[in-house]
Amino acid sequence: MKIGVPKETAEGERRVALVPDAVRSLLGKDDGIAIAVESGAGDAAGYPDVQYEEAGASVGSRSDALAGDVVLSVAVPSTAGIAELKSGQVLITHLSPWTAAETNNALAAAGVTAFAMEAIPRTTRAQAMDALSSQATAAGYAAALIASRESGRFWGMLTTAAGTIRPAKVLVLGAGVAGLQAIATAKRLGAIVTGFDIRRAAWEQIASLGGRPLELDFIPDAEDEGGYARPLTEEENEQVRQALAENAARQDVIITTAAIPGRAAPILITADAVANMAPGSVIVDLAAETGGNCELTEAGKTVDSGGVRIVGPTNLPSAMAGHASQLYAKNLENLLGLMIGEDGSLELDFEDDIIDAACIAHDGEVRGERTAK
Repeated sequence: MKIGVPKETAEGERRVALVPDAVRSLLGKDDGIAIAVESGAGDAAGYPDVQYEEAGASVGSRSDALAGDVVLSVAVPSTAGIAELKSGQVLITHLSPWTAAETNNALAAAGVTAFAMEAIPRTTRAQAMDALSSQATAAGYAAALIASRESGRFWGMLTTAAGTIRPAKVLVLGAGVAGLQAIATAKRLGAIVTGFDIRRAAWEQIASLGGRPLELDFIPDAEDEGGYARPLTEEENEQVRQALAENAARQDVIITTAAIPGRAAPILITADAVANMAPGSVIVDLAAETGGNCELTEAGKTVDSGGVRIVGPTNLPSAMAGHASQLYAKNLENLLGLMIGEDGSLELDFEDDIIDAACIAHDGEVRGERTAK
């Protein structure tokens, strides 16, 4: 079996699907595996061609990488990218399967068997393949660093001859993987951190990282299938927004991470809440790409509203390209372990719950109950 790793072509994408260590590990598992990497594929993530060659991969043209039985990528492919694939090939990448109907249909029409990394089930067995979690870790860490830089202040308490500087107050909305990583990073930087989530189970996780859970007891537990938060009713949303607006006035920084896969991000911070915040305060909205948790967020831009800076970063894992690629490559390596037979051949067992859930196109058809068609 030949595995191909093309260079990412999406604007601003710096990650690479396999890092040299993952190449070395895959090749060491079976003599029947070969890996072709497009020249320059790992440059932006800090992995030059020579490291892939030393790991045992062949480094060559884009056509060499795209000739693989299995093609590994990071970003959702464009129409032009899908046109480069051949019928019968297997593609494993991010695909936005619940919203990108055009991509799903194009892959099926091309005869490609496509696996979406977002569709990996959230089960104990699948944890090592969960790219949403691994990349959210990078995003949460990067968000805290961006917030620290944008705030232009010390986050930890300092006592000096010139006076004492109080620690920054940071509120993190959403205690999924990204939110918990943002809480942990902000705490390590010395801030007083408060975390909010509508799932009761997350309150203990926030406290375990040194944060203070913002407990809104008037909202019933809202944990849904797969560990995600269920959509709130409009009445519940309004209660949450009012409570957060009051709390926002006491914060120097707010980091928002609340997202529901396949749906628009919920508005948690209204324009009125922003107006309550002191000039110089900062909001970093990780949900910017799906509409934002702040009413004033603009994806890919920094907005100033009354001296409050609202940052709407996109593709934050790419900002941590080296380690984000390392984590993603391990996710792919573990997933490939379910697909590679004892002789190094490709064996797709659709009786396997992970293979079945992640596959969104096969034999010319779009698969999956939630997949956009």
